[in-house]
Amino acid sequence: MSKAYVFTRHGGPEAESFVDRPPPVPGPGQLRVAVRAAGVNPVDWKLRNGYTRPGAAPLELPAVFGSEAAGVVEEVGTGVEGFTPGDAVYGATLTGGYAEHTLLPATVCAHKPDALSYRDAATLPVAAATAYDAVRQVDLRPGATLLVTGVGGGVGVATAQIARSFGLRVIGTASAGKKDFVESLGAVHLPPGPDIARRVRDAAPDGVDAVIDLVGGADLEAVAELLGQDDRTKLISGADRDTVTRLGGSPIVRQRTAAVLDEVAKLVIGGALNPYVTQTFPLERAADALRAVEQGHVQGKIVIEVDA
Repeated sequence: MSKAYVFTRHGGPEAESFVDRPPPVPGPGQLRVAVRAAGVNPVDWKLRNGYTRPGAAPLELPAVFGSEAAGVVEEVGTGVEGFTPGDAVYGATLTGGYAEHTLLPATVCAHKPDALSYRDAATLPVAAATAYDAVRQVDLRPGATLLVTGVGGGVGVATAQIARSFGLRVIGTASAGKKDFVESLGAVHLPPGPDIARRVRDAAPDGVDAVIDLVGGADLEAVAELLGQDDRTKLISGADRDTVTRLGGSPIVRQRTAAVLDEVAKLVIGGALNPYVTQTFPLERAADALRAVEQGHVQGKIVIEVDA
């Protein structure tokens, strides 16, 4: 049997529990992986609360928590090429990451380089890959200025570092308590607030060339005015699809490819991207790991580690 941490219905923490289940069987194009590490993300508790990803079918319950994992291939499904049992891999999960075993789609799975730990690899498929896609989507030249709202969160931290590695100047909004941390990423820190557009103009007298929004709502409405109507293609949001579309921008378009995972791994190995794993928990303490993220006081990433 294989242990997994699940939610049995939509609701709060009371809906969570451990279950023992047979290891999942890989279908065509899938890999069964013995999990070594799983990333913990805000979307995990949001899905428990009833959130549905745009375009996705409702989850079948009970559902295993977790969207990203790293581990060792145990079995490959039909039609899979390039992966064999024993390979160290990381990627987006099909059957949740808070578990001893999970399924990964071979198309959104990459070989883990020896220089990349399982712990760090498990943080890349969601936040770092989203950040990479976002920076590529705004497509700025070196020296341009990028504004990132919500730069202190998981995607924002990765966005700032990736943008800096591409030669961009980064201005980021985050709470006052994250000022030193944001500046350590090489970004100019600004606290959010109703006058954020004016303060961005003060920090960037020559204007901003693109906005990556990770907050949505009023902040997105405020910073949209920094870009003229003809420049709104450079306004993208990972937090508020409806508002950004109304404002003339677009949602972040996820590529969801192994090639993107390879690129972010290279950035980690080369020192340009620090996953900032600040806490790890054993699988038995999955609830504690999730509470830490749900309460919103985490600086950096939390990872669940599974014994081999």
